[in-house]
Amino acid sequence: MAEPVFIQRKVLFGDCDPEGIVYTPRFSHFALESTHEALGQWLDGPGIKRLKDMGVLPPVRAFTLEFLHPVTWDDELYIKVSVGAVGVHSFSLIVEGNIMPHTQAFSANITYVCVSPETKRPISVPDDLRSALS
Repeated sequence: MAEPVFIQRKVLFGDCDPEGIVYTPRFSHFALESTHEALGQWLDGPGIKRLKDMGVLPPVRAFTLEFLHPVTWDDELYIKVSVGAVGVHSFSLIVEGNIMPHTQAFSANITYVCVSPETKRPISVPDDLRSALS
């Protein structure tokens, strides 16, 4: 599998509720933006744009998220994205978000499906994508 990608992100004031704790839906945003960044590194360019250049629309088929520790304003998140699996029509990415010094805050598993822009039907994972994720 491809080498994991590590992303650093500071929690902003706007990510939090009035008590300074990250809003629950923001974690899905953190996870998704991290997978887009990882795809960009694995594909040598903006991740979603590179997929579109390959003739792929990448909707999410499945998304699981587990909250493990509260995250607050000004925390520094260190997010690891790794490849979980590559199937015939889909690929799964594993996201692990940590607050330093090694407190796991959340984990996610996101499965993207490769869909044709023209037919909106599943297509095979392109060889270039499969190679980048392998």
